[in-house]
Amino acid sequence: MTKARHVPVFGVLLIGALCPAVRASAEQRPAIADEIAKTYGFESLGQVDAIRYTFHIDAPSLKFSRSWVWEPNTDRVSYEGKDKAGNPVKVAYSRSQLATQSAMVKDEIEFAFLNDQYWLLFPFHLVWDTGAKVEDAGMHKLPVGKSSARRVVVTYPAQGGFTPGDAWEIFVGSDNRIRELIYRKGGDAKPTVIAAWQDYERAGPLLFSLNHPGTSKGKPARVWFTDVAVRLVGSDAWVNAQ
Repeated sequence: MTKARHVPVFGVLLIGALCPAVRASAEQRPAIADEIAKTYGFESLGQVDAIRYTFHIDAPSLKFSRSWVWEPNTDRVSYEGKDKAGNPVKVAYSRSQLATQSAMVKDEIEFAFLNDQYWLLFPFHLVWDTGAKVEDAGMHKLPVGKSSARRVVVTYPAQGGFTPGDAWEIFVGSDNRIRELIYRKGGDAKPTVIAAWQDYERAGPLLFSLNHPGTSKGKPARVWFTDVAVRLVGSDAWVNAQ
């Protein structure tokens, strides 16, 4: 088990290692979890050789961009961005061999990858994150919007992993698309982050929400993605989100 650690970015991540091959038993989670993941293309992920995206954030004391290519079948990551000192960095590594990587990769880039990838592919974590408890809480009023949506609560164990005790509440429409999200660091009663899920586009078999305006600790904040594309197995061409 990875040592407990919160990642200090607009929202945080998952329990343990990202491992698409490991799936929780369907009996251990409500049906809505699989329905949501399916809506975003989970069952077709095996057709995808690589996912490309650039993560952007504009929040209190945080404003930057960084670019990624993740190859889900091999769990290889390519990163282009800056280090803590603002110097350009370009690196590629296999997550199965993380222990052999530099301290910067292990302590900075890997955690950044997990954070950014979680924002892009959160619906898949409803199935991937076997240590999390997923609950279907029925219909509730949206945190910001005036209508109601189905509320699904994802709670992580109090010990271990990257997000100990954290809770995520997602509000899902009748089309099984996420409309809004609440993140509670350490399960706090007061929301840490509230964000909308907007600007849906499809790249190949996968569906993405590219715009997440909202608040972080009550102040305006936004996460968004550009240059989102997938490369299908057996092809050299990128299919852009549109």
